[in-house]
Amino acid sequence: MSMSSSRPYMIRALYEWIVDNQCTPYILVNAHARGVEVPQEHINKEGQIILNVSPTSVVGLEIGLESIVFSARFGGIPRDLFIPTYAVLGIYARENGQGMVFEAEPEPPTPPEPPKPEGSDDKRPSLRVVK
Repeated sequence: MSMSSSRPYMIRALYEWIVDNQCTPYILVNAHARGVEVPQEHINKEGQIILNVSPTSVVGLEIGLESIVFSARFGGIPRDLFIPTYAVLGIYARENGQGMVFEAEPEPPTPPEPPKPEGSDDKRPSLRVVK
């Protein structure tokens, strides 16, 4: 029997464990994996990016089964980030390095897609006069 990836469950559990221990959770991401949307100017020469995903650093963090979605500021500019879970190479506490590094996982034939911005349901906008 084939089972789904344990990676999203491990990411979520380790995230909670790190935060519960008053540490700062960082994720290491393969920024060149298909579907990853991160600020390109912050990717290192190995094609990776380290992101602080602490509750005080990000907005709207959702760790789902297929992806991690949140908003964060880079140089004062808010950015929306989208990271398929297969692109997460590790999660650890900044303060002591405790966490987990993941083995490479194959990318699915069709990667998950980022959520559409609110109100962009491909319908034409309409105005209504309210008296």
